[in-house]
Amino acid sequence: MTDSTPGGTSAPLSDTTVQDLVLTLQLAAHGDRFGAMVSAALAAEAGSLLGAALEQYLTDPAGDGTVYDAPAAFEAFIRGGGNVGLYQRTSAALAATYRDVRPTTLLEIGCGDGLALLPALDAAGGAAPTSVELVEPSAALLGQCTAALAARDISVTTSGPGTLQDRLDNSDSSWDLAESSFALHALEPTVRTEQLRRLAPRVRRLVLVEFDVHVPEPGTDAHVRELAIRYEKGLAEYTDTRDLVAQGFLAPVLIGQLAPDAPRATWEQPREAWAAQLAEAGFTDITTEDVSPYWWSPAFVLRATGRA
Repeated sequence: MTDSTPGGTSAPLSDTTVQDLVLTLQLAAHGDRFGAMVSAALAAEAGSLLGAALEQYLTDPAGDGTVYDAPAAFEAFIRGGGNVGLYQRTSAALAATYRDVRPTTLLEIGCGDGLALLPALDAAGGAAPTSVELVEPSAALLGQCTAALAARDISVTTSGPGTLQDRLDNSDSSWDLAESSFALHALEPTVRTEQLRRLAPRVRRLVLVEFDVHVPEPGTDAHVRELAIRYEKGLAEYTDTRDLVAQGFLAPVLIGQLAPDAPRATWEQPREAWAAQLAEAGFTDITTEDVSPYWWSPAFVLRATGRA
């Protein structure tokens, strides 16, 4: 297996090895697990980090639930490689929004363990909201974020683990600002549009940080090849935590985009599609700007006005 330093790259793969990775993903997408394992082993022998990870994952999948049910791998993922700079810039973008909007109340959608939220609150100083309502389906991640906020002079509200739909169903609250960092892409697009439509009348402003994802048409050879190349690059950014990140997060997220019987964790899209979706849901004054380069796709921030 080729090693690398965090933020580095693996050794260049030959066209044959890339094709072995493509075949691995195609076979996995069609339910041929054994064939996919064989092809992944060939890629691994040629030095592919992704090939080795997929061979192991296809032999013994980490679990049948979502990648957030046991979030240790997710936490290792967001604290390593290119995510270090990505989250620092994301927090800076959120803090800039606080200084601009001066919200009193904040709805934080998909807070995770607070890696983006907490530094943003600290950096904003007196412009930070004084009341934060957390939405997070993972009990473990929600508990960590809640505990961290408890040490700050901020009123924290949460009804326990749940989704944005749960919050909209069970509360008639409204907020000065709603925000989400790399969370709303976990919603299937039609569900996401409906929930944004319900959210629009209840928030004054909205800020999202997401990935500007441009890939070839899903299901095509070009699409699978692009996934293989990008995930190889991403996996190379990890050393000590590589196996944990690969088996508990990157491999299931990748396979989930292709295999119809695998849990899917992401429905991403270009920034233009995000803006159009927000407009369809009733938001106005939509703007976007770049946040950070990244191995998967560049990140951007979207700001919009709600109807509260």
